[in-house]
Amino acid sequence: MAINCTRNQFQKLCHQAFRRNFSLRSAAQAKQLTVRDALNSAIDEEMERDERVFLMGEEVAQYDGAYKISRGLWKKYGDKRVIDTPITEMGFGGITVGAAMAGLRPICEFMTFNFSMQAIDQIINSAAKTLYMSAGEVNVPIVIRGPNGAAAGVAAQHSQCFGAWYSHCPGLKVISPYSSEDCRGLLKAAIRDPDPVVFLENEILYGIPMDVSDEVMSKDFVVPIGKAKIERPGSSVTLVSHSRGVQLCLEAAKELSGSGVDCEVINLRSLRPLDMETVEKSLEKTHHIVTVEQGWASSGIGAEISARIAESKSFFFLDAPILRVSGADIPMPYAKTLEAACLPQPQDIVRTVKTLLNVK
Repeated sequence: MAINCTRNQFQKLCHQAFRRNFSLRSAAQAKQLTVRDALNSAIDEEMERDERVFLMGEEVAQYDGAYKISRGLWKKYGDKRVIDTPITEMGFGGITVGAAMAGLRPICEFMTFNFSMQAIDQIINSAAKTLYMSAGEVNVPIVIRGPNGAAAGVAAQHSQCFGAWYSHCPGLKVISPYSSEDCRGLLKAAIRDPDPVVFLENEILYGIPMDVSDEVMSKDFVVPIGKAKIERPGSSVTLVSHSRGVQLCLEAAKELSGSGVDCEVINLRSLRPLDMETVEKSLEKTHHIVTVEQGWASSGIGAEISARIAESKSFFFLDAPILRVSGADIPMPYAKTLEAACLPQPQDIVRTVKTLLNVK
């Protein structure tokens, strides 16, 4: 059918079609958020919401952060609220703990959690124990955050997972998020929390865009600490993990579905408190469980989950032993091939699940 219109009308129709198409593409893009931007926006909004919140760490200000998590914050809030420090984790770790005791709400960034060992006395003996030792009189509302676990090509002193270390200690809340939704909602919850929170991020996940809802982008969006999320419902086996391990589980679950294995994937999100209720309900449905972590198996998160199941009524729902997939029990090698061999891969999870279920 021919359409009769003037040149101006035709240009107007084209312009309207372009704007409509651009709006649709913009709306689709707005549904994606990288982990980096999720963390950045959470800090920005909480600093705007509460003038007691400030950020301190190495290169967080003028350089916009080693991983650009603090991008734009120094220009917006200035030297008093986004503070560069010397290379002294014990020093600025102690300053932020003291500031929290005095009523501020500091965010302490470590360039990698491996360097948090320099400040371990401040984190454990000062931050974690003060509320108890002051008979509940002195709160320490601090967030200690930064990349944790394996990155790529950074060898043993930059690749360790501290999830099990910090979740061992009473007085701390320990968060290990996976998605952009986790990072945005849990970091906001951590900043508002009256007690010390260790927030374990993952460098490999920083640049990954993930789907988010309009609710996640709300300034009021908060994810409760201590509540796991079922990322993928299933009925054959329960896969439990945290941080980047969740991504590996989802990839393995997709492959296993081709063999008729329906995996339920649980994203723990919090390591202390640990949401065993969600894990146990899943186990009662699937009767099989595999834990996945990039850290070492010995005294790890998988070991803790296994022990709690063994001590509960959920033990009687097991149709097979609990199996663990973890990092190799050695310091991280530098060589790329050896590094890959030391970290759990989706194929390791697939092989473990097939062994558990006796699937060829």
